[in-house]
Amino acid sequence: MAVEAKVTWQEGMRFEGTASSGHTVILDSSAEHGGQNAGFRPMELLLVGMAGCTAMDVISILRKKRQKVTGFEVRVRGERAEEHPRIYTDIHVEYVVRGEDISPAAVERAIQLSEEKYCSASAMLGKAARITSSYRIEPA
Repeated sequence: MAVEAKVTWQEGMRFEGTASSGHTVILDSSAEHGGQNAGFRPMELLLVGMAGCTAMDVISILRKKRQKVTGFEVRVRGERAEEHPRIYTDIHVEYVVRGEDISPAAVERAIQLSEEKYCSASAMLGKAARITSSYRIEPA
């Protein structure tokens, strides 16, 4: 099954990206690069995609394991190469799980499955950057 995306120039450095699903996203650059900082930069969008992909995987796995999750966040931080600031060399993913009686073993296993087996964004970015992760469990 093919997936398509289209990017259309709006003005300045602002573009609208449209997926074959019909969903749109605004892409832009900072003022120093001619933009208005009114949307995602393409490299930021990669990190958002990775965060979304792993978030969906991990929460789905935790729900199947009957964990009582009441809140969940994924924070992704990309460090750029000094010699080439458009390339991420290190990416750290932090998972914050909120709930009651959450099993650390279940969280660790869900993260492992997402990173190794399910999240294609992690797999693709992992070929170009070192990816590390951490998690913390907070009360509901």
